[in-house]
Amino acid sequence: MKTGFRLPDVTFRTRVYDESVGGPNPYRWQDLTTADYFAGKRAILFALPGAFTPTCSTYQLPGFEMNVERFKAAGIDAIYCLSVNDAFTMNKWAEMQGITTIGMIPDGSAEFTRKMGMLVAKDNLGFGMRSWRYAAVVDDGVIEAWFEEPGIVDNCADDPYGESSPETILAYLETAAAA
Repeated sequence: MKTGFRLPDVTFRTRVYDESVGGPNPYRWQDLTTADYFAGKRAILFALPGAFTPTCSTYQLPGFEMNVERFKAAGIDAIYCLSVNDAFTMNKWAEMQGITTIGMIPDGSAEFTRKMGMLVAKDNLGFGMRSWRYAAVVDDGVIEAWFEEPGIVDNCADDPYGESSPETILAYLETAAAA
């Protein structure tokens, strides 16, 4: 992926809270498109291998949540976390992590991840096909800046993390704002 690339047009199957549904699971299905998430906004998209996994749960997701005000001050309208997980898993993970400001995008069929060229096998960990870890600053659906972990490969023996960290994205945004 390179800057200037338009995000692929995909429809995501999401579950949204709806009080009118009632019962113990008051959620309904709602299809949202890439445009629903990114049109007319300057946003951060970060993608990771899986909900509830160590690096994702300990550093990446909470790091973006904790710095949301700094991101807003740097001109970001929305922050989205994407994973090749279903809507149920993404919603529960956000709930368990206390996430209230980051939008969770379920790419359960990996359609978006595949079209981004970031789908990798993680069979060595029993995960199947997952996203390689990356992040992007996206302006109205077009990639402004790209942050990919090095060494994209199937069945990677380690879990590279740093290029797509909230700290790296903040440094980019704050440097760009100062220039």
